[in-house]
Amino acid sequence: MKQVSVAFNEFSFTYRSQSEPTLQKINLSISKGERVLIVGPSGSGKSTLAQCINGLIPFSYPGTWKGSVEITGIDARTLSLFDRSSIVGTVMQDPDTQFVGLSVAEDIAFALENKQVEQQDMRHLVEKTARLVDVDSLLGSRLEALSGGERQRVALAGVLVEEAEVLLFDEPLANLDPIAGMEAMELIDQLQRRTEQTLIVIEHRIEDVLSIPFDRMIVMKEGTIVADASPDEVLSGGILSASALREPLYLSLARFAGMPIHPQMQPSRMETFITRFDRGLLHTLLQRQSIEPVQRREPLLDVKQLNFRYDAERLILNQVSTSFAKGTLTSIVGQNGAGKSTLAKILSGYRRAGSGTIHLAGSDVTNQSIGQRADRVGFVLQNPNHMISKQIVQEEIRYGMQVLALSEEEENRRVEETLRRCGLYPFRNWPIDALSFGQKKRVTIASILVRQPDVLILDEPTAGQDYRHYSDIMDFLERLKHEGMTLLVITHDMHLVLEYSDHVCLIQNGQVQFEGTPLALLSQKELLQQAHLKQTSLFTVAQQFELDPAGLVTQVIEAERKERAGWQ
Repeated sequence: MKQVSVAFNEFSFTYRSQSEPTLQKINLSISKGERVLIVGPSGSGKSTLAQCINGLIPFSYPGTWKGSVEITGIDARTLSLFDRSSIVGTVMQDPDTQFVGLSVAEDIAFALENKQVEQQDMRHLVEKTARLVDVDSLLGSRLEALSGGERQRVALAGVLVEEAEVLLFDEPLANLDPIAGMEAMELIDQLQRRTEQTLIVIEHRIEDVLSIPFDRMIVMKEGTIVADASPDEVLSGGILSASALREPLYLSLARFAGMPIHPQMQPSRMETFITRFDRGLLHTLLQRQSIEPVQRREPLLDVKQLNFRYDAERLILNQVSTSFAKGTLTSIVGQNGAGKSTLAKILSGYRRAGSGTIHLAGSDVTNQSIGQRADRVGFVLQNPNHMISKQIVQEEIRYGMQVLALSEEEENRRVEETLRRCGLYPFRNWPIDALSFGQKKRVTIASILVRQPDVLILDEPTAGQDYRHYSDIMDFLERLKHEGMTLLVITHDMHLVLEYSDHVCLIQNGQVQFEGTPLALLSQKELLQQAHLKQTSLFTVAQQFELDPAGLVTQVIEAERKERAGWQ
């Protein structure tokens, strides 16, 4: 009989600030060495469940605890947070929140220093662990100089050095580009095979995380477990779409084409599953009417020959020239560290370019301060914790309007309208600390939208969002676009690019390498690989059956929108 790493028995938890339980009567047993994937909508209790495993509940987030939780057979309430961390190693969705050292080596060594490991042994263990996750060449590097993928590896090394029995990943792909995400999953796969540690992964990007095999897939909804079975059983049962979760695109294509889906078809393994597609049904799907492409308009925001460097050693932006049309949505894509966020900071006034010009509606705004530009250009940062300054949700959203000198009636109207549009009205009086990462993202988007800027720049707005809130936000942004707002979205989600973008701008090594339509970019596989991006699985199916990828993409997008229209 297998040993049990984690066991919940009739467990419920209610945060101190809440009247209703976030988790309700959870019964769950995870065996030693098992691989478990946990999915669910934002607010379903996934992160709360993880925090009950790693000890953040009750040590950081107190509340009412009913039932029992056992970690490696020990009552969790008898374990200190320090003891728990030696059993459960956690890698957060934002690795910056768990760094404590200035350099890579210092951060990996932190846990060993707490245990008073001898200097020579410590050096050996740090080097060994760094080699394991392929950051041994970065041991002397400062953490802020690393890419998102490198930060994720360092965070993993900081956990592995303690040799914990359980590895817990809370949305490890949220801030990674597609190739870095794929490499991260491959690394997790290799490490788990080598160490046979218990692996628990919480993730919204289901198709990407299923690039490695899992023993079980657990679906949570409204604080309860609604499915617990093999990934093939869960994917063929329709529970993901019923729970408003984004299933793998190739699976959606099969459903929309009318194909029956059974566990024996192995829907969790894309390469195997797509060989069983019905060519005739795909051809029938392609014969349906397609939407018309959007025409390019006159530019509202125009930049020419922008250069920027943080220091003398590296040019971050190099002669960047591009434009963004009024009433359109442009996706800015590229690998982590390519210069996308730096460009956004310069356009919004957070940074000033070393040279070059920026024109907004024909006026030169190159030398305007952030305060002068804030009324017309809004910027939502990638990490919501870098923007939030208030404790209560509606206070944070109201705070964004202080400089506008609006009447109290107009402020109240805008706050309520924005809360409802961003799906935050039920949480308006919640403490922001009690929100999930995805919910915090929506708060920061709302705090900018409430000011009604002409140009809105969003850095990874859908990272950490479930499919329903992803769709709500993007559909809301699309409505803003039709009302005349110009939108710039930095993203790694290629299906988002295909569905919502009028235009796409690829940044690579600080330069614009491509501008054009999303389908034109997604058709260039080699260019995508160079930029750490990849085609969606719809392109894989199209290539397999020698079909028009544009037609398949269009039909899936239209079918998804019809399906979402039926959500309550």
